[in-house]
Amino acid sequence: MTIPPIEQASPEMIKQLQEEKLREMLKYLRAHSAYYRQVFTKHNIDERELRTLEDLRRLPFTTKEDIQMNNSAFRSPPRAEVADYVTTSGTSGDPVVVALTDKDLNRLAYNESLSYQCMGMAAGEFVQLTTTLDRRFMAGMAYFLGARKAGIGVVRVGSGVPELQWDTIRRIRPNALVCVPSFLLKMIEFAEANGIDYRQCSVKKALCIGEPIRNPDFSFNALASRIRSKWDIQLFSTYASTEMATAFTECAHGVGGHHHPELIITEFVDEDGLPVAEGEPGELVVTTLGVEGMPLLRFKTGDIVQPHYEPCACGRTTLRLGPVIGRKNQMVKYKGTTLYPPALFDLLNDIEEVVNYVIEIASDEFGEDEITVKIGSGSVSDELLLKIKDRFRAKLRVSPKIVFAPIEEINRIRFPENARKSITLFDHRRPR
Repeated sequence: MTIPPIEQASPEMIKQLQEEKLREMLKYLRAHSAYYRQVFTKHNIDERELRTLEDLRRLPFTTKEDIQMNNSAFRSPPRAEVADYVTTSGTSGDPVVVALTDKDLNRLAYNESLSYQCMGMAAGEFVQLTTTLDRRFMAGMAYFLGARKAGIGVVRVGSGVPELQWDTIRRIRPNALVCVPSFLLKMIEFAEANGIDYRQCSVKKALCIGEPIRNPDFSFNALASRIRSKWDIQLFSTYASTEMATAFTECAHGVGGHHHPELIITEFVDEDGLPVAEGEPGELVVTTLGVEGMPLLRFKTGDIVQPHYEPCACGRTTLRLGPVIGRKNQMVKYKGTTLYPPALFDLLNDIEEVVNYVIEIASDEFGEDEITVKIGSGSVSDELLLKIKDRFRAKLRVSPKIVFAPIEEINRIRFPENARKSITLFDHRRPR
């Protein structure tokens, strides 16, 4: 599969294509979306007058809360045209139901076929999925459909169970994995304990979902560095969400997730909702293109990211997304210091004695943020506690409350019953 010509086109050609697709989408929304018809009427907007990307700024933002409170009004197709239903994970609120048509499933397959292309995979190779395809989870289905569209074979193992993962690798000899990167450490641990020569296995690449593997300067973070110190496997980061049904996956040059302008329009805004200066970090706002089931206009993802506009050495001229700096609603003000959870994750992943952990954020009696880190370790001691506190003070200037707990207990917290993916952060603060 070759790189789509639009992803190697000039900025002017990309803008022209996006504006054509935007006008098509606005016409579709007027005809089919109860929610956006109300928005157009309420704000006295004639969608036919919105013809450029700049005109989008005349529209209000769409938020996660809007979708939660008006979920059925966002679903555009009649019930008979719905091919599949998925839901968001619900880790930051009630799950949102998303209806997909056959066209949406084809779009999803195209999107993830581009992810495999970015990884350098080709027809005839095999990928092992460690993500679930059930429980209304979009990601697992997307990676399956994308592989098949790209002519890549799939072996569906599902989440967890390192023994089954290694048995499948031995039997099927896949070329790549789709997995949460911290699970690679569990696979390595199992392999070392059971005499499996994992460094010589067939798997040479991993598409890493759900957890960051890079720092803002695109160097590997602590988690990825730990993996790479054990296993010389090529790691690829990706960023996606159920709502936008689009992924930004990095190529072998590892300098950010590639934008597919035929699928999504991006904006980057500050706390006041105004565009940030080009190349500056901002909250990612997206407008989906070509979606039938639940199209979205100016959806605020809540993720603070930095866009990069220089052409990539791979030949793509589209923008690239840097690693997520943090979620806007998860920003923590702790003892006068502003923190985002990824900074805590990265620090903990860099301490070898820390086997697993969860982080809890709560409000104290005065409404101030409190952080508790629960850590599972096989070598609990006062020395380890001091080491962890000193590392926090050195890197972040403050140290949260540290609590040691059995490794098994932390695992139960991280993997609640019927969960589709692990949960590392629990935010118990009162709404602001």
